Amino acid sequence: MPTPSAPKDRDRPWVMRTYAGHSSPAESNALYRRNLAKGQTGLSVAFDLPTQTGYDPDDELATGEVGKVGVPVSHLGDMRALFDGIPLGEMNTSMTINATAMWLLALYQVVAEEQGHDVAALTGTTQNDIVKEYLSRGTYVFPPAPSMRLITDMVAYTVTAMPKWNPINICSYHLQEAGATPVQEIAYAMSTAIAVLDSVRDSGQVPQERFGDVVARISFFVNAGVRFVEEMCKMRAFTQLWDELTRERYGVQDAKHRRFRYGVQVNSLGLTEAQPENNVQRIVLEMLAVTLSKDARARAVQLPAWNEALGLPRPWDQQWSLRLQQVLAYETDLLEHDDLFTGSVVVEAKVAELVEGARAEMARVEEMGGAVAAVESGYMKGQLVASLAERRRRMESGEDVVVGVNKFESTEPNPLTADLDTAIQTVDPAVEAAAQDAVRAWRADRDDAEVAGALEELKRIAGTEENLMAATLACARAGVTTGEWAGALREVFGEYRAPTGVSAATTGEADGSLTEVRERVRATGEELGGRLRLLVGKPGLDGHSNGAEQIAVRARDAGFEVVYQGIRLTPAQIVSAAVEEDVHVVGLSVLSGSHLQVVPAVLAGLREAGLDDVPVVVGGIVPDGDARRLREQGVARVFTPKDFGMTDIMGQIVDVVREANGLDAPVPA
Repeated sequence: MPTPSAPKDRDRPWVMRTYAGHSSPAESNALYRRNLAKGQTGLSVAFDLPTQTGYDPDDELATGEVGKVGVPVSHLGDMRALFDGIPLGEMNTSMTINATAMWLLALYQVVAEEQGHDVAALTGTTQNDIVKEYLSRGTYVFPPAPSMRLITDMVAYTVTAMPKWNPINICSYHLQEAGATPVQEIAYAMSTAIAVLDSVRDSGQVPQERFGDVVARISFFVNAGVRFVEEMCKMRAFTQLWDELTRERYGVQDAKHRRFRYGVQVNSLGLTEAQPENNVQRIVLEMLAVTLSKDARARAVQLPAWNEALGLPRPWDQQWSLRLQQVLAYETDLLEHDDLFTGSVVVEAKVAELVEGARAEMARVEEMGGAVAAVESGYMKGQLVASLAERRRRMESGEDVVVGVNKFESTEPNPLTADLDTAIQTVDPAVEAAAQDAVRAWRADRDDAEVAGALEELKRIAGTEENLMAATLACARAGVTTGEWAGALREVFGEYRAPTGVSAATTGEADGSLTEVRERVRATGEELGGRLRLLVGKPGLDGHSNGAEQIAVRARDAGFEVVYQGIRLTPAQIVSAAVEEDVHVVGLSVLSGSHLQVVPAVLAGLREAGLDDVPVVVGGIVPDGDARRLREQGVARVFTPKDFGMTDIMGQIVDVVREANGLDAPVPA
């Protein structure tokens, strides 16, 4: 019998993370410890929306958002509790934080110092990509120029003080969720990297001979969709372009410095509410896209859970996703081989096509003055809104098949979701009140003079060109809160409202069903004495505006006059807009889980303003039980991800308007 061959040398597996955090620092700490005990090799911290956008839990805008999509971290005490018993000197920690990244890094550093660790040895990543926040997630705070200054100061600081830390994670993940094609994802991420590297270079804070160290600490965070062959080619194209860019534009000679370093979360946007068990195979295929090719393999991978389209995953769901990674890394022979695609004619042709397209789009952005200018003009946002509209059109027409959604819809009863209330995790409403009490207690138990002095120094430095990191560290040590740090910088830098991209988005020709709805919109408007007006509102801090923008675009194409003022509005501001614009219907988009707080607030405000007759519809990730409660409180319709037909949604909104105005007779098709 032949002798079995000796096992080949295996590559080290990528860092395995689970994006996690909710409710409170103590709850999240317990979750992290359990995940690490199960074999997770790094931490990925999800912060709640108030923390991401610079508000304390007792701020009006934080209502309904505390602890929902991540952990609230309001001050140094919270950061201590979050990592209690977890030695930061041994961790590789990724923090998904952008506008307030400098603040959270300062808190992390101070806790590491208190634990006795050498700050220079800390390893991890702050996402810190504000450009894609203007384009997709919406957790920006300041205008582009001061936002870029904060990033630049962090990069300059970490190069010397924390040389193993990645100060920025250029994040194309959310660009794909906002509609980016592979070419756009590559081009806009690279354009953002150029903006950051140019800013660091031009600031004079890093000598030219150390610029290779800057480039070596720039990492990327990408999205892997279910078209896994194309996605794998995308990563090879990214690798090629990054090597070319850093060598030619910045003169980096060391090939190790030019290595394309990236982490990945596979596509949450493609997860379906219908037949959610199918999401498991989607996640596996998407993971293969970023692990199969050795020459372009991810350094870190985090996978969503199968039920994220339904609500907050439970620890068991997150464990399942971790086990998917572990089976691939430890049971298969994937890590024993050289690159599987070297010399493939098909792969090389696809990579060349993506590289050519990305270069052309990067050149267009460069001609506009770079990524920041392309944000301010609305160009990039408009391109993404149009791309997402085209993607939805293909899905609605059946041109793109989504199993269980627009094809193969018949199904057996799903035992995983038989009791939906136990198939997802919910956040106790008492969490918000507890966080509010805790931050008030923290403020009462500190040296007010020290806090005031630290904040004044922060504002003074913000008005100069000095690096802001030292002043931020002083604020952290003094006991300043997240809202106070961001509030001080708001005073100096101001705030910003990014273009929505709706007016710039173009769509294809209307099909028969849209033509029919358009006629119903026109006829109903005539019966009511004018054009139908729809207010699309984003209450609270939820900045995921892709759905709201697509509704606004489709409503515009259906003949509605659309009022859409963008993200981060209080219920009072939405009610005020409804009064001023004399709208016929209000549509609220909520994806963060705060619907049971913010939607009733809007309903109450409309009643107080005498607009009881203006119907309200809601769209978002809303469990069935919550949808029933919203309808009982007066919401006319609740749409969730399973309602993917936007033209049908437009038709239902017309029905709602007619019902609210006593127009019982149907409009002829």
